[in-house]
Amino acid sequence: MIDNPDKVHSLIANLESNLPLRARITPRLAESLREKSPGTVVPQECDVAAVHYAGDEGGILCALDFGDDTMKKVHIVSITHLVFHRGSPYARDIEVYQRHRIKKIRRLQFRG
Repeated sequence: MIDNPDKVHSLIANLESNLPLRARITPRLAESLREKSPGTVVPQECDVAAVHYAGDEGGILCALDFGDDTMKKVHIVSITHLVFHRGSPYARDIEVYQRHRIKKIRRLQFRG
């Protein structure tokens, strides 16, 4: 099991009560978005408009709002592809979840 269900559900409840949350997208995510929408300028920041849990395999997913018409498609990404501002509510809890999830996934990959 990758995620602790109690901790995940608590974090999601806290995030939902503080939406929208401002976040930066990682360079890897920016590159992926540019590949899917050639010629589109991908903003460095976005708002997380909604959060969902995709089970242990998918983890916490975030629906992104870029706040303009340049990124019209709905983008739902793993929370691990976002960087939250230190002053954001629950920024520390998000960071702990991200590190834990990435570490667990890496361990599972090496076992496979």
